[in-house]
Amino acid sequence: MNYHKKSSVTKLMQGIITSASIVLATLSMPAQATDFSGKRVEWIVPFKEGGGSDTWARFYAPMISKNLPGEPVVVVKNIPGGGSTKGANQFQRRAKNNGLNVLGTSGSTQFPYLLGDRRVKYEYQDWHAVLATPTGGVFYVNAELGINSAQDLVKLRNQELKYGSQGATSLDLVPLLALDMLDIDVKAIFGMKGRGAGRLAFERGEVNIDYQTSAAYLKKVTPLVKEGKAIPIMTWGILAEDGSLQRDPTFPDLPHFAEVYEMIHGEAPSGTDFKVWKAFFVAGFAAQKGIFLPKGTSEEVIETWQNAIAKTVESDEFKSRSEKVLGLYPQAIYGDATSAFNTALSISDADKEWVRNWLTKKYNVRF
Repeated sequence: MNYHKKSSVTKLMQGIITSASIVLATLSMPAQATDFSGKRVEWIVPFKEGGGSDTWARFYAPMISKNLPGEPVVVVKNIPGGGSTKGANQFQRRAKNNGLNVLGTSGSTQFPYLLGDRRVKYEYQDWHAVLATPTGGVFYVNAELGINSAQDLVKLRNQELKYGSQGATSLDLVPLLALDMLDIDVKAIFGMKGRGAGRLAFERGEVNIDYQTSAAYLKKVTPLVKEGKAIPIMTWGILAEDGSLQRDPTFPDLPHFAEVYEMIHGEAPSGTDFKVWKAFFVAGFAAQKGIFLPKGTSEEVIETWQNAIAKTVESDEFKSRSEKVLGLYPQAIYGDATSAFNTALSISDADKEWVRNWLTKKYNVRF
């Protein structure tokens, strides 16, 4: 698969939206479906327990187990480190192509790859995508900061703000660049093993602002909001078919980033910084998480996995539970999963140079 092939955001969103009809037309198992009876599937998640990727994987794993032929046990194995590069590198080196080893990636796995991070020893072009899960993200603050809405964000400019981060080249690039565009200074405390670790730092009072992807926010942060400890401020939004940002359907009462930018600056965002932010938003959220099989996997095994995921997404169990766990986002399977990652893993050379220079100047990142 050519993950650097250029395709439009519109095509990506249209492809994801049509996934449901493709599922209905192709639910039958292949004639020579691989039988996993008595087997154990190892699903590597390159993050610590408790974050959005871990929540997503543990939600999917038992349902996929039921729909793979032979109902093998699907075990989630967390391998955190290096902003998710440690686990992805291990998958690249060691994964067997028999359908029993899969990798769950996140935007934090994709960003270092896009940026040419020296820690990256993995190659997306080697892998086979069988699921792409879009998601949203919610930015929230400690109630003690004394703000209650996005309109109050300007009050944070004179306060000491701390954010627990996996690293500037991780998925945290999206909130860090967004806050920079809003002229809000933030001290990033790097070294977190995942967004779950950042949330725990927030709960302990070690940092006072945070963001979580939708799955982790719904499960882990909503209780903090109900207790009055966290105040939701904005989402990153979702992409409309014309490429514009719209409100996240899972959190319709919260403004998206472009709305907040206009509130603060009096005009809609534009220019290179917003173009770059949007490119990484696509890579980090429109196809935010994915399930991949390793290089050399046979078409039979790939098709077996595709059909199992299709049956999972169409199951009553998924439909009854997914909104509360994943939010209101359509899942991309079959060719749509490939198309989603083709778009997500594309960035122009000019935008890549701009963001690398910004990261070096702002956070002393060396490439």
